[in-house]
Parts: sequence; C-alpha cells; structure tokens
Amino acid sequence: MTDPSAPRQPSLAERAMAARGNQAAAGYLAGLNPEQQAAVETLDGPVLVLAGAGTGKTRVLTTRIAHILNQRRAFPSEILAVTFTNKAAREMKERIAHLVGEAVEGMPWLGTFHATGVKILRRHAELVGLKPGFTILDTDDQNRLLKQLIQAEDIDEKRWPARVLASAIDGWKNRALTPDKVPAGEGAAYANGMGLKLYADYQARLKVLNAVDFGDLLLETIRLFRENPGVLAEYQRKFKFILVDEYQDTNVAQYLWLRLLAQRQEGRPQNICCVGDDDQSIYGWRGAEVDNILRFDKDFPGATVIRLERNYRSTGHILAAAAHLIAHNEGRLGKTLFTDGEDGAKPTLTSVWDSEEEARSIGEELEQLQRQGHLLNEAAILVRASFQMREFEDRFITIGLPYRVIGGPRFYERLEIRDALAYLRCVAQTSDDLAFERIVNTPKRGLGDATLQQLHDHARAQGVPLMQAARVLTETEEMKPKARRALKDLIDSFDRWAGQIEAMPHAELAQLVLDESGYTEMWQKDKTAEGAGRLENLKELVRSMEEFENLAGFLEHIALVTEARGEGETEDAVSIMTLHSAKGLEFETVFLPGWEEGLFPHQRSLDENGRAGLEEERRLAYVGITRARRRAKIYFAGNRRIHGLWQSTVPSRFVNDLPPDHVEISEGLGTSGYGGMGRGGFGQSRFDKVESFSSTYATPGWQRAQAQKSLNDAQARFTGRTGSQAFGSTYAEGRGGFQGRLTDRSGSGRTIEGELVAKSTGEPSRYQPGDRVFHLKFGYGDVVSAEGNKLTVQFDKAGEKKVVDSFVQAA
Repeated sequence: MTDPSAPRQPSLAERAMAARGNQAAAGYLAGLNPEQQAAVETLDGPVLVLAGAGTGKTRVLTTRIAHILNQRRAFPSEILAVTFTNKAAREMKERIAHLVGEAVEGMPWLGTFHATGVKILRRHAELVGLKPGFTILDTDDQNRLLKQLIQAEDIDEKRWPARVLASAIDGWKNRALTPDKVPAGEGAAYANGMGLKLYADYQARLKVLNAVDFGDLLLETIRLFRENPGVLAEYQRKFKFILVDEYQDTNVAQYLWLRLLAQRQEGRPQNICCVGDDDQSIYGWRGAEVDNILRFDKDFPGATVIRLERNYRSTGHILAAAAHLIAHNEGRLGKTLFTDGEDGAKPTLTSVWDSEEEARSIGEELEQLQRQGHLLNEAAILVRASFQMREFEDRFITIGLPYRVIGGPRFYERLEIRDALAYLRCVAQTSDDLAFERIVNTPKRGLGDATLQQLHDHARAQGVPLMQAARVLTETEEMKPKARRALKDLIDSFDRWAGQIEAMPHAELAQLVLDESGYTEMWQKDKTAEGAGRLENLKELVRSMEEFENLAGFLEHIALVTEARGEGETEDAVSIMTLHSAKGLEFETVFLPGWEEGLFPHQRSLDENGRAGLEEERRLAYVGITRARRRAKIYFAGNRRIHGLWQSTVPSRFVNDLPPDHVEISEGLGTSGYGGMGRGGFGQSRFDKVESFSSTYATPGWQRAQAQKSLNDAQARFTGRTGSQAFGSTYAEGRGGFQGRLTDRSGSGRTIEGELVAKSTGEPSRYQPGDRVFHLKFGYGDVVSAEGNKLTVQFDKAGEKKVVDSFVQAA
C-alpha cells in the first residue's frame, strides 16, 4: 500500500515531458557566452541587460522568453514583450518559434508599444470615452483636422502652420501631458497663446470622431490605468513577466506606461527585464529619454545589471575606435566592447577638398571593392543629414553605380493608395471624417468647398460626424439639387458597401468599392505612364489585403506599420541612409562622410540641448562606426555646399576623439592627400583639371577658378613638387587626436599650430601694409606687414594669418 505521506512520484507522461524540456533547454542555451546565459537564466526580480552593439541582444531576449516557457514559469499569454518596430516584433516571433515551436502563436502580447496599446484600448474603450471600433489617425489626417480647428479660430494658417502645432502636441503626448497638464509657457508659444485651447479642442474633436492619434494609444492607456485601478490590477496580475527591447529609446509616456504595469504589491517580485544600450540612445529629438535607462536601478531597487560586452560583429580596431570615442561622454553607465576575433583593418580617416570630391572618392572606392568581389549590398553610406545624399546620388548615376535610398517615399504614402485607404476606412468606420473629406469629391462629383463647408457647419453644430450630417442634409432642401443627389448617391453607396463587410471577402469588397466609386475608372482614363503605374499600385494594394483576416485587421495593420519596404531589394546596390536610419543594421563596409563641425555634431543639436545634445551626437557617431563589420571609412571636407551656398568647414571634434593607434590616415581614391593639402594648401579643386583656353568670361567665379590654377602652378614652382608630394602630415602629439600638420619635407618650412609658415625668399613683396587682398581660402583682408614675400594679413573672417604673397591677389 502506498504511503500517503511520501512525496508523489511524477507520472510517466510528466517524466517524458520533463525530459523533452531538458533536451530543448540544452539546445537553446547552447552557444551562449557566460554573460548571455546569466541574462537568460536570471528570471526573478528586475534585470537590466546592458547590451552593446553586436553583442547578441536579440538572441538574449528571445532565448529568455523560450527559457521562461520551457521552465513553465508562465503561459505564453502571461508574457508582455514590447519592441519599437513591427520588424523587430516579427523577428522576435520567428526566433522564438524556432526555439520552442508553436507556443509563440499563443503570445498575443508580443508586439510594439502602440500595437499593445491598441489591444488594451479596444478592450476598455468606453472607459476613456471611445467606442471599440475607433479609428487611428495618421500624420496627414492629424494635420488636416488641426487645419480645420485653426481655421475655425480665424488663425493665419500660413503664419502658424498646422504641422507646427501637430509637432507640439506630439511632443506633449510623448511626455504624457494632457491639455490641463501642459506648462502655460509652452502652450502660449503657438498662435499668441492659443496652443492649449487648440490642443483641448483637438482632443474633444477626436472623441466626436471616435478617433485617436498615435500619441493617444499610450496617453489614453495611461489615463485608463490611473483612473481605473481595477483594470490596472487585472493587467498587473496577467503579466507575470515583462520584457522590453531598446529601453534606452523609451520616452516619458512609454516609461510611465511600463512603470504602471510593472508595479507589484508588497512581496510579489517585479519580473521586468529591460534590454538596451545607453551608448546608442540617439532619438532624443523625438522624445526619447536616455535617463530612463540610466536610473533603472533607482526605479527598481535591487535590480541585477548584466553587461554584454563581447562583440560578434566588428573587428578589434573598429571596436577600439568606437570605445575611445564614446568614452568622452559623461552620462553613461559604462562598458567596453571587445572581440575574440581579429583586429582587422584600422578605420580610415580621409580629408577631401569638398563634398563633390568626397562623393567621387567614395564612388571610386566602391568600384574598387566591387572589382575585388565585394557585394554592394554589404556597403552603406551613412550621412548625418539627408541633404548630403544628393551628392552621392548624382555621382552614382554618373558612374552607373547601383544604389538605393533607405527611408524614401513609402508605398502607403502614395496619393492613390491614401485615397483607396480613405474609401475603405469610411466603409469600416462611418464616423471617420478625415477619410470622408479626402474622397468626398474624388473623383469629381460636383461636391466642392461650399458643399463641404455646409457639412462642416452642420456637423459642428450638432456634434456629429460628417457622414451623419450628410444623411440629414440630403433629406432637406438646404443643398442645391445636383449636389444633394450626388451626395445621397455617395452615402447610399457607403451604406451598401458596409452591408457587404460580413458577406464578401474583404479583398473583393475593396475591388468593388474602387470600381463602383469610379476611382479605378478615373485612373484608367489617365493615359500617362503615371496613370498606369497608379493602377498597378491599386492592384497591389488589393492583393496585399488577402494576407489579413478581415478589413478591420488590415486597416489596423496599415496604421501601425512603421517600416518602409525598400524597392529593388534583390538588386546588388549600395545603401544610402541617415545615421538614425542605420540603427540596428550592419554592413561589411561603412562610409561615414561629413564629419565636420556644424554638420556632425549638428549645430542645431548643440544650440538647443547643449552638452546633452553633444553627447547624443557622439552616441550617433558611435552607432555609425559600430555598423561596420570589417571596414569603417570616415571622411571630412574642407568645403561644403549648405543650403545652396559653399561654406568652409573644419573637422568635427569627434575626429579628435578617435584613438591614433587604431585609426589610419588615408588619402583615399581621387583625393589630393591628407588634409586636402596637396594643392596650394587648399586641396585639389574641381577646377584643377580645367584646360586653358581663350575666354571673354569676366565673372568673379571664373576669375577665382583661373586664379586657383595660377596659385597651384606657383606652389609647384615654390616647392619644386606637385600634388601630394608637396606636403606630408603627422599626428599632432599631445592633442589626443588628429590635426593636419603641413611639413615641408625639404626642411625649408616650419609649422605653427597646423599652418604652414613658408620660408621667406628675401625678395620684397609687391604688397604693402594697408593693401586690400583676396585669398581663396580665407577671403578678403588687409595686409598688416610684409617680410620679403611673406605677408601677415588680418582677414575679415579668418583673423590674422601668415601667407605667401603668391597666394593672394589684389582685391
């Protein structure tokens, strides 16, 4: 007889399941380094995983979820895992499915902050004054609604654009500020103090339209939790484990949202794990707060901090350069990346004359790499500002080098797609005013501004949506007969289409709507190539709907999509993108052009945010360097066209933050030598190869071009050398970085603070003190003194400089 006090022996089925679990555990834990394994297996209490670039962050997150499931610590539906992008969420689901199989299908709470916010809001919409079928507005809809409110207040929209107010409202919502919580000073900054009233009116109008914008997806959820403790407690009990990706990029609203969900009653563990890298916090301009990750251990006392520093992406020299650069930041938790792999090639530093030479040199390097078998898909050009891209595009078109611009116009932002989506939104949500307004007269139906104004007046007076107002007005004599008939036909069509939602597959319904509305016919009548392309896009839209269960699911997906699908992704082409767009990507070879003061670090960031702005810019430089696996190539130009004007520039302070032992000076291909100093002290100009010919041109630009050629010839005679033979370069000792030094190798010259002071020839100069002169690099100035052919000139903008008289001309 069995002893009832003896411990129960597991059944055969339980033992078999446990054996399967142990085997699975051995599989998914294999290959983890000690730090990664600690991050996976430390399940109890708050955990901060400081994951440096290329240290296997995504693997740690997904394996941790697999470990929770394997250890039976929670059901899939009891795990909240939030990311910033749909792409990251998809990748996480795919990896977990690979590790643990079908269990991932039961993880409804794995997604972006906004997608999770939508699910919670739809379940409790009535508690915040909404209906479950609310519409999610995009940026275009938000701007159009704000324009209506601005016009209603008789505010000059040209002086106070709606996009400015939209940006302010977005910033307030990122900080979880409702209209009554916005500081008075901030609200008064728009339209002479009307900002707060317009924000309040905007929120009220959203409720009438049964709509929210992206900011509301978290703001309204926070309000839901604060005003309904029972609802909050329900989700706190539900989520036994919370995991957050890219925690360094969270804004105040996301931080508060997480803090509310992570709160636990006394004695219950706070099983929250945040993964991030304070050195990669680069989105402060859109509300991200790096302080969220810096104060994690204060928010969650007793938190375990695990550092992932073993890099699996980049070579040793690249990591050393990045580590030395970021070490100059004060506001960081601190970690140093290392690799068990090879040191590899050192990052290169190249100075060029101007941005045209920069593009030419990078183009030639890419062609050379391509000849050596390097795939263009494995190369990227990362710029600080989007205007830098044009120079590369022009150059690559000229030489026939395939390229793609990441972050360009998106499929769902095309005119015809936005129109089609507006029709479908009206079918799914009859109170969607902004969608209705967009297509009410597209194609033309004789429903112009006067008719629309009547609808708006009635809708505002009665507090109803536009389609409801249209139903009422079409039953009266207030509208002209032609407009009344056209409007009634349109409303009847929407009623008919809405009645087919449950009876007809949604892709077929979409095709029916586009055909019966006359929208397809409108583009069929357009016989241009553009019209044919728009029809193809509409067909693609309908085809894409087949992947979704229903119309509502498709429209919600469109509203939440944040990634652009690049065109021509199968072609071997170099990628051009901003540094911000490059976050999370990696390439064999990375080009980093434009490392100049004012451009990088960007002057606006410095002016608006001071030291915090500088440190974020340095983090951006760190992100750029750590995108490279084998080659990182940094460029700076002496001249750059900014807003249509050529401006002289100086190297970025980040250049001097680089470690000399891990960086190599390179002349680059098609350049004139380090510092661009091989040609008259100014670098090789695009005018250098212009052949002499007879001309009657007398413009200042032509004269300067010819003068530059003469100066180059004069320098060759003066030094007895040409091109890059004329001067060398050395590392400026004791300055902690690179500084161009011009050294006459014959020993006849000397350097003073990086400038060449030429040895006087002893021949008297034709210029006298007080003469007005022009120098190609330093501009206009007055001669202060002359010693032989050596002049001291007080330049208007560059200050006092010593120059040789052959390098100036009478002004």
